[in-house]
Amino acid sequence: MATSTSTSLNNKDIGVIHPSPPIPSSETSSRYDDTYEAYKNNQHLQTDPVEAKKTLRKIDFRIVPILFFTYLLQYLDKNGINYASAFGFIEGTKLGKNGYQWLGSIFYFGYLVGQWPAGYLLQRLPMAKFLGCCTLGWGIILMTTPACHNFAGTAANRFLLGFLESTVNPGFVLIMSMWYTSAEQPLRLEAYYCTNGVATMFGGLIGYAVGHITTGLPRWMYVFLIFGSASTVMGIFTILFLPDLPTTASFLTERERIIAVERVAGNRQGVKNSHFKKYQAWQTLRDPKTWILFVMATGAQIPNSALTSFSSIIIKSFGVDTLGTQYLQIPGGAVQFLSLLVGGFICTHYPNSRCVTMCVANLICIVGAALLVGLPSSNKLGRLVALWMCYFQGLGFSMSLTIVSSNVAGTTKKQLTGAVLFTGYCVGNIIGPQTFRDSEKPGYRSAYVAMLVGYTIKLIAVLVLFGYMWSVNKKRDAESASGIRLTDEEEKAAVEAGMLDVTEVDNKGFRYIL
Repeated sequence: MATSTSTSLNNKDIGVIHPSPPIPSSETSSRYDDTYEAYKNNQHLQTDPVEAKKTLRKIDFRIVPILFFTYLLQYLDKNGINYASAFGFIEGTKLGKNGYQWLGSIFYFGYLVGQWPAGYLLQRLPMAKFLGCCTLGWGIILMTTPACHNFAGTAANRFLLGFLESTVNPGFVLIMSMWYTSAEQPLRLEAYYCTNGVATMFGGLIGYAVGHITTGLPRWMYVFLIFGSASTVMGIFTILFLPDLPTTASFLTERERIIAVERVAGNRQGVKNSHFKKYQAWQTLRDPKTWILFVMATGAQIPNSALTSFSSIIIKSFGVDTLGTQYLQIPGGAVQFLSLLVGGFICTHYPNSRCVTMCVANLICIVGAALLVGLPSSNKLGRLVALWMCYFQGLGFSMSLTIVSSNVAGTTKKQLTGAVLFTGYCVGNIIGPQTFRDSEKPGYRSAYVAMLVGYTIKLIAVLVLFGYMWSVNKKRDAESASGIRLTDEEEKAAVEAGMLDVTEVDNKGFRYIL
């Protein structure tokens, strides 16, 4: 049996040095991946490349569309106040002075509070069912927004929305590592993350259409009713059709499930382990990557509110009418959509190009933010183009998610690293709205300076992360038996270690993807 075979393995067999403190013997059963038995029993399965490609195609057709539409809706839902703000939302909810700015932050307070229990529950519970229930829940919450008629009620509504939406990003990062090889992940991740750009375009069109409603409810209410209804339906669909694990996927044959596991075993990360491990939690706190990613996320998200909650207000400050604030967001969404897909293609077909891609995207954002700071208010077209340039930031942040999905092993550590990264994501998004001061209308100079600072911090953090991972790879290559790359035996040991839920720090056969 697989259990008796694997129990006899020791540190020498798998090329692993256990962390300090060592794993207690009572925790031995928790070492095994949830798909370990399928992996071990079929370790020498001969797979036809055509068959593997067919399996991948089936996985793509089932997994990617669900991720695409769920991510599209969560982006529209959290930014619904941006579209509604052009149609009387601020007045209709009696937000008062600075109330709208606080709604932008309060959503991320909810996101921050929900981040840590979400990471734990995603590991412990059937992941797809959990994500589906959360999507259903936030759709219902969004539909209740029109019932809010003061700041307190609207703030509570936004907090709960952020609390439930906090499951999406860490859940999708885990899905990427469960179903796709490291080389396949960038393009698939961008295939759903590009919906940020699609949502910006699509949301602008919805906003434009809502702007032509002249009867019935106040126009701002339709934004929340339309988006919330769609998310409720998507939550039910996710519960019914998104599988929890490759080994339980009903849309695959039994052989295809085995192929699905064998494909991702080569990532040296395993698939999923449902046991929370304290030593991995401590290692997460000691790992330099954890805190570099935190700084990256914080810097990247300080400018985010300018492109989400405040984009209608910013564009309106350029002297356009209410409907113009909606359709002039479409080019920015197109920039984001195309940059994400092109970036995903580059990182998929050119190995170790992820950090370089992040740097290029960030440099474009720095130029855009610098123009917003430096151009005179009379140069409206130049400032509008500068704002559109900042939509490259989505590419930089999404690539940082592949660092977690591809370069962090051990399910507990992966979930906690993601939680730290998204804590930085929340911190940046909490700070961002507060840089838009009513006293500076319509120029918002402090906000544009904060954008420039945030992008600069992100660029420095990416360079530090690249240097750290590159140096670790060089050191491990030098320590390998060949002195250059892993031997076949070392490669097999590294894969086995991944299926035993060993972290990338302890698995000396692991190599970072740069």
